[in-house]
Amino acid sequence: MSSSVQRKRIRKSPEARRAEIVATAARIALTEGLECVTLRRVAEELSVRPGLISHYFPSAEDLVAEAFSAAALGELDTLLPAERPDGTPAQYLARYFALSSGEAYDDISRLWINARHLSRYRPVLRERVTRMELASDDRLEALILDGVARGEFRTDDARSAAIQILVVLDGLGAHANSDRTDRPPAVTRLALSTAERALDLPPGTLDAPGATGTLPLEYSPAEAAEAAVPRATATASAPVTVAATAPAPAPAVANPADAAADAGA
Repeated sequence: MSSSVQRKRIRKSPEARRAEIVATAARIALTEGLECVTLRRVAEELSVRPGLISHYFPSAEDLVAEAFSAAALGELDTLLPAERPDGTPAQYLARYFALSSGEAYDDISRLWINARHLSRYRPVLRERVTRMELASDDRLEALILDGVARGEFRTDDARSAAIQILVVLDGLGAHANSDRTDRPPAVTRLALSTAERALDLPPGTLDAPGATGTLPLEYSPAEAAEAAVPRATATASAPVTVAATAPAPAPAVANPADAAADAGA
């Protein structure tokens, strides 16, 4: 005699479902490009109906902006963490440069190129790009000021030093889609030498053996984006949508979007 057990779908809370959608969209953005972040594409990845995605993001433009915010904030929190209890400012700066290279960082570089181009035509995305650019300036400036206070760096203008470093990194990242095997070593090391010059460090300090101390050097842009989703959602300049303005549902009521998706399945 055969028997079957009916599997019960576990409905996620609205917060968990929204976070899942944004994390999925960020992963698509990193691997395929922001143009591929559509309501239908995200629905396919999650094996749900597009109507479920549109319940949380009536406009695809809002989802694209949110996906970029999560990926960019994940990059910032991983490469330039606000809290730095496990090393010195010089070690964290050396780690920043160590992580700002390789295939993983190329995905981030491509995302920034993509976002800056599309932001010419998409005001919501443009606001997020500007916000994250300023956040990067602030975070690197804070690291430099910490180093100055500890006597590790010397500069009279930490903000200018931070912007110089980031501009060089952006310029090098603009070639993420190009073959760089014949790039001269001086060019490869341009961001490092810029930082050493701006912070009055001896040449070779930031990529010397042991420069990063014992700080971890693993980096997954997709995992970093997923971890950053809650904060990206909380800090973003959210557009006016039904989800943003409607009163919170009563705790005892099931998620209506998931219920609708179940009924249509």
